[in-house]
Order: sequence, then structure tokens, then C-alpha cells
Amino acid sequence: MSPRSRGTWVLLFLVIIATLYVETSSSKVDPFAAKKKRMSEKVRQMFYHAYGNYMTYAFPHDELKPLTKTFTDSLIELGNLRLERLPQGYNGSALTLIESLSSLAILGNDTEFERAVNWLSENLTFDVDARINLFECNIRVLGGLVSAHILATDSTNRLTRGTYQNQLLVLAEELGQRLLPAFDTPTGLPYAWINLKYGVMENEITETSTSGCGSLILEMGALSHLTGDPRFESAALRALRKLWSMRSSLNLLGTTLDVETGEWIEYSSGIGAGVDSFYEYLLKAHILFGREELWKMFQSAYQAVQKYFRHGPWYHEADMRTGRATYWQLTSLQAFWPGLQVLIGDVAAANSSHREFFYVWQKFGVLPERYLLDHHMLHPTEKYYPLRPELAESTFYLYQATKDPWYLEVGESIVDSLNFHTRVEGGFASIRDVTTMELEDHQHSFFLAETCKYLYLLFDDSFLVNGNYVFTTEGHPLPILSSWHERLPEAYIPSNWTVVQREKHPRRASAMSLQICPAIIPNCRHNYQLLESACHIPDARADHRCLVDEDCGVDSTSCRRRLCSSAGYCGIWQLI
Repeated sequence: MSPRSRGTWVLLFLVIIATLYVETSSSKVDPFAAKKKRMSEKVRQMFYHAYGNYMTYAFPHDELKPLTKTFTDSLIELGNLRLERLPQGYNGSALTLIESLSSLAILGNDTEFERAVNWLSENLTFDVDARINLFECNIRVLGGLVSAHILATDSTNRLTRGTYQNQLLVLAEELGQRLLPAFDTPTGLPYAWINLKYGVMENEITETSTSGCGSLILEMGALSHLTGDPRFESAALRALRKLWSMRSSLNLLGTTLDVETGEWIEYSSGIGAGVDSFYEYLLKAHILFGREELWKMFQSAYQAVQKYFRHGPWYHEADMRTGRATYWQLTSLQAFWPGLQVLIGDVAAANSSHREFFYVWQKFGVLPERYLLDHHMLHPTEKYYPLRPELAESTFYLYQATKDPWYLEVGESIVDSLNFHTRVEGGFASIRDVTTMELEDHQHSFFLAETCKYLYLLFDDSFLVNGNYVFTTEGHPLPILSSWHERLPEAYIPSNWTVVQREKHPRRASAMSLQICPAIIPNCRHNYQLLESACHIPDARADHRCLVDEDCGVDSTSCRRRLCSSAGYCGIWQLI
């Protein structure tokens, strides 16, 4: 063998050894890499099955009816349970396409993203006679447009390859301006309904939900920062402050209220429907915009939730005035709560609740809309599952926080259930009754915006490598930018951001930031001290004397509930 041939074989051998070494090292770094790749591809196929059928049978209408392979112009129906005052002549606004934009970006489909942007910029208009729900339009349409605009202009993944000229931002600003008249009330709390062409209609109903007027700040705040027009953020912030001023002495808020009088209509409250995203947006707006007042609001609100709503791993509902339990029920929307708890480092409590939600999922095959905890039975009329994302969302957050492979197993179970029970030839169908698995002819846009997205990110989080993001309640990512902050929360400052002046203060635990570790995880690779978690409720009485259990609160170090003994002293008797 000649020296040249021998050298070639040696070089080839070294390449093979190096390849094997890299593969072995990679497997040591992530022993679940093969499973993640397989599952991410499975979720990718789910998304494109849903998206492709929408584009074939429903586009440019709002949502797909997968059983009949037709469409529904549902934007005018969202939130309108009685289907009252539906306008005539509305033919859709490509709702599912708008909702899919950020998912296409995360999946890396530059070509389809650009094609969608071009179509929307040439065809979409909001000058339509459509009475829409402010909250739903804000989180789905405005949020989808704002997020996609940011992703399109991100220099690290310029999706439209030089052809983009702020078309989505122009559409978002037009929509924002059409939403502003809803805030023209004596209280600053916005009407729940507004006509995109004619504004607030005569004799419009004045009832709205806490979520409806307290979950607008992310999208409208981002729009203000992008356009330089402060009106959007100011309107949403004014409504949020007014809502907070209406809280009870227990720092609890009701579910529904009147926007003209500022009076509560429904005093019972919880963390589910009607209130859920209010808590979510207090925290996420603080992270996104650095407003300390929002953190203080959230901290007080969170402690009240833990004190008055929590019962073991469950959360019941309670009267905002007295804290007395009203309804003992699990609702599917509550499943977002563990994900929110991860963001503040309360991972132990998040894991506890998440496991209970997953237990119910396993029991029925999916998560029913409402389950009566006190009777251990389904709600007689709310037995449906409309492809909701909340359990997948919390699973994603908890895996990011802990890297516990059990959450990958949960994600795989969710994917398998969706494919087995809800996948049909024409897309993915909602479930009308979880006891019979009878299907309903509706593929909601949030299935593509959230359910598929969070499941994909669970198995492939490469999108998160280049920066930290806040995900809106509809799953649309907004980047955490120093230029948007009054004062950036220190936990979210990447180590290479030298332009931000760091202040010395206790760090808030954030599992979504690679810079710090959750407060309860042992042997963390970073040695940070003074982690602060909002889960701990200080003792209600410094001398530990009590008359009733409510006087004792929760122990500030162990998070165990204190009960009042017969001798009148607070003690730790029950694990919550």
C-alpha cells in the first residue's frame, strides 16, 4: 500500500472515530435526542395535516370543519355563546392562517410563511361589518399579526428574505385603531364587543369578563412599542389598573362586571374561564415591559389565589368578598396554571397540579371541559374537549424547568391521544362528549397556534436558543427586548447584554431563562442565592395564635398549610 493510500485510510479512520465520538458525546448530553426527533416529526405531521386541510377546504374563511371538509366564518361567533346579533355579509378573515404564522416560523417553513404574508398583505382588510369579541380578536388576530411581524423582521431568521415591508404591522395598526373605540367608557374598561367597521353598536351589552378587559396589555403594548403610538398600551394599561382597583380586600376579583358602572356582576372567581389570562398577563407583561407595578399586582393576586383557591393540588372557586368556596370543579382552562407557576419558580406546586390534570386526561383520554371535584363526575352538559392546548403548554414549561423525561412521556401520551381520538381525514375534530368520543365538526384555530406549537417545542426547543420569549395566551411569541423595558427583570438578562445596567436585588426564579435555575431544583449547575418565589404566603399572625384556620395562612418556608389547633395555635398539620 502506498504512503498516499495509507494516509487516506488513516484519515478516513480518524473521521469515522471522530463521528462516533461526536454521536456518543451528543447522546450523553441528551439521551432522549432520538425520541425527541421522532416525536417532533410526529407533531410536525399533525400540524401540516391540520394546516393543509384548512388551506384546501376552508381558506380564506376563518376555521375548518374537518368532518364535512367545509368552513365556518367563526370570528364573529367567538365568545358569542348564544350567537346573538350576528352581522350579515362577513366572509372570513383567514383567522386560522393568521394564527398559523408563528407556528410556521417555529417549524422553519420560510416558504409558506412568506406566501402567507404576501397573501394577507394583498387581500386582508378589517373594513368589514363584523361585530367581534374584543378579547378574542386581540389575542388571535392582533397577537398573531404582531408576533409574525416581529419574527419576519428578526435579523437572525429573516423569514421573508428581503421582500418584507412591514405589511403585517400595517394591518396590526389598522386593527388596533379599530379596537380603540371599545375603551371609550366612563371607567376605561372596554366593551366586550365592537364592530370593526362601525365601532361600538347602539345598545351594546355592557357586561364583560375579567379576562376580557384584563388580558390586552401584551398585544396592545407590543403594538405601541412597534408603532410609536402610545394609545394602544395606554388604553390597555388604564383598563388593567381600573380592574385591579376593583379587587376585594382579599385581593380577589370576580368573573364578570359592567364596563359602564364598574360594578361586579359575578362575585365567584377562580383561575379558570373568565379570569385565567388576567393572572397570566400581569406576570408576562411585567416580564415583557419591566413594569414593577405589574409584578406587585401579580404577587398580591398570586398569594390570594394560593390562600383562597388552592385545596391540595386542586383549585376550586371562591367568593371574592369572603374567600369562601363556591364551586368545586376542574376546568380544562385551569391547566395553564402550572405553566405560569414555572415562570416564577414555583415548580413544586406546578408539578403537583400538573400531575392531577394529567391523571384526569388519562382517565378520559383527553381533558374534559368541566369535572366536578366534589362529586367525582363530569359536568352533565360540558363534556366536550375542543382540542385545547393548556395541558400541553404546562408540560412544555415543566420540561424546560426540570428536564425530567417524565414530561416527554406526558407529551407523547397527549400526541398519541390526539391522533387516535381526534384525527380524521379532513383534519382534527373536536370531541363533543368525552364519554363516547363522539366528534364535533370544528377545528379551532388555536389547535395550530398553541396545541401543536407547544407539543413541538416540548420535543424541539431550538427556536428558543437565540433568545427569550414571552408567549401570549394564544401562544404567539414576543421577544424580551431591553428597549421595551422600564427596567428589565434581572432574571431575564442574557449574560451578553452589557447595555443593561444590572441592579443588585433578589433574583426571581425563572425556569424559562437559561441564566438561572428554578428555586427548588437541587444540584443546579448555577450557584445563585436569594431566589425569591411568589408562592410563599407569610404567616397571618406573627405570634402564631389563631381563632380559625384562615388566620394561619401557609408556612413561608415549607408551603404547608397551617391549621388552627384546639389550643388556638397555628401549626403545620396538612400538606397542600
